Amino acid sequence: MSNLKSEHIPRATIQRLAIYVQVLESLRNDNVEVISSEHLARICDVNPSQIRKDLAYFGEFGVRGVGYYVQDLNSSIKKALGVDRTWNCALVGVGNLGRAILRHKVFKQRGFHIAGAFDCDPFKIGEVVSGLEVICSRRLPEKVKELNIEIGVITTPPERAQRAANYLVDANIKGIITFAPTRINVPDHITVEYVDFFHHFFNVAFNITLKDRED
Repeated sequence: MSNLKSEHIPRATIQRLAIYVQVLESLRNDNVEVISSEHLARICDVNPSQIRKDLAYFGEFGVRGVGYYVQDLNSSIKKALGVDRTWNCALVGVGNLGRAILRHKVFKQRGFHIAGAFDCDPFKIGEVVSGLEVICSRRLPEKVKELNIEIGVITTPPERAQRAANYLVDANIKGIITFAPTRINVPDHITVEYVDFFHHFFNVAFNITLKDRED
């Protein structure tokens, strides 16, 4: 998957590739070595042609009449997504959500290591959460360089999100994932992903409402 066929990969394709990785890792843990495109498609809730189309952006995969080798396909997709290595992250905002993320071991298992925790609250600075000492956000530039941090994670209240983003920008961070329910302004060269749980609540509510109307 090192030979990218196109630089314009649909966002939905990237999201599906992440699902494929989760499924393939589960299959690998169950000692499944080979899987057909039809079986993989059923587990991922897509059709086989969609899987083939998604993978075609990166090359040719699978063996006709056999299917996909689970370990090889998983490794190839992770390499394509850039998650075949560890990414060091800085978390800004050590409130309830921030603490939950710091305690969630799956982030490190997925290759995202939270190397530093930051907050502006003087009552939180110096506190140790999941083995990390909370550091003043103003020290982000020096700590980002020291800890080789590339990704920032914002878990502040919405009114403090832009300030957190400014600290991360000043620290020359490369990408930001924000859980704060508000929009932030950053330079164009910084990738930003917004995580809003309510999008999923709205989607579920809509689908339930739609089915109720059909009944």
